[in-house]
Amino acid sequence: MRFRYQEWDGSEFATQEHLSQFDAFLEYVMDYGEGALEALRRAASDPEQRALIEKWIEEGLLERVGVKFRLTPRAIESIQRRALMEVFRDLRPDSTDGHETPQVGAGGERCEGTRKYRFGDAVSDFDVSATLRSAVMRRGPGLPIRLDESDFEVHQTESKATCSTVILLDMSGSMSRWDRFPQAKKCAMAVYALIRQRFPLDTVDVVGFATGAEIIPEHRLPLVVPKRVTLSDPQIRLKVGLDELADAPPHFTNLQMGLMTARRLLARRGGINQQVFIVTDGQPTAHVAGPFVHLIYPPDEETTVATLSEAMLLARAGVRFSTFALIEDYFYMDWINFVEHLTRLTKGVAFYCTSGDLTHCVMESYLSGRKKKTYIA
Repeated sequence: MRFRYQEWDGSEFATQEHLSQFDAFLEYVMDYGEGALEALRRAASDPEQRALIEKWIEEGLLERVGVKFRLTPRAIESIQRRALMEVFRDLRPDSTDGHETPQVGAGGERCEGTRKYRFGDAVSDFDVSATLRSAVMRRGPGLPIRLDESDFEVHQTESKATCSTVILLDMSGSMSRWDRFPQAKKCAMAVYALIRQRFPLDTVDVVGFATGAEIIPEHRLPLVVPKRVTLSDPQIRLKVGLDELADAPPHFTNLQMGLMTARRLLARRGGINQQVFIVTDGQPTAHVAGPFVHLIYPPDEETTVATLSEAMLLARAGVRFSTFALIEDYFYMDWINFVEHLTRLTKGVAFYCTSGDLTHCVMESYLSGRKKKTYIA
């Protein structure tokens, strides 16, 4: 460990109270997204608040861009780290950088048994005892022991696998209820932290879907919020051009477009092991057909078929599906049939849970590769 000594400039050291103030502000960001940074800009007119903000800027937690403020990478890492510590406190920090698999292979922990040496095997994997035993059995006892290439034995090791993951976050209007969306964001940020800590060769991308779908960069994730509900008619059937989505009602659920975006992302990522995590609280109410997006409420079979067809394209490509259905609204449970159908067609796994249990379910699926349907009471 290195230390740097310099003259103290007389400034006050950060207290626990000061640190907790920024933590409280980060919680506010998770709840209100860009609105929290806008509130911070207005608060800067107060001299006392302005001094606190300047302190955060000096410490590298905020940066000023024109008249606005932006979270720094250090602040975003803090959110990720706190999310992981909060929901997954029993992580082992000394784990290696791959997911364990049932097969033997290279790069993992040693397991029982040895095998014959193959060109390219690491010298560190040689089993000296087994090699000498093989030589003695071949030539008989006595000194000197003469080794032949056929005598060399190496330890068996567990194979390791890397994985490319796309998290599909429902950003429709209903996700603003029951603290769902802040919990979903926290879940995605915990996955980022987990990958950096335990699986640095893995990749994760986040796609938000509502009336349309968009890739959410890591630095933008804390700032996004669900779409505002703009229509409350009991029956809606609209057709909007793909180039006009910016002006369309934003709060529908276009899982099909989210899956399309995930398919493009995973094609770029490559790799053998790929998976999609879907976090949603309702049945799709929008789909793409030709150059148009159809917005339909109540949910329609046409939208269901279009969404399931897109999911099947991913499943046939070997992508593993995990669907996390948020079920606080027990009165509206008809949409669970859609999840059952999706899970059956893709041979995936479904978790039925409240938003508070979401991250534990995602972590369990990510780490263990659970293959069975799970209900969290």
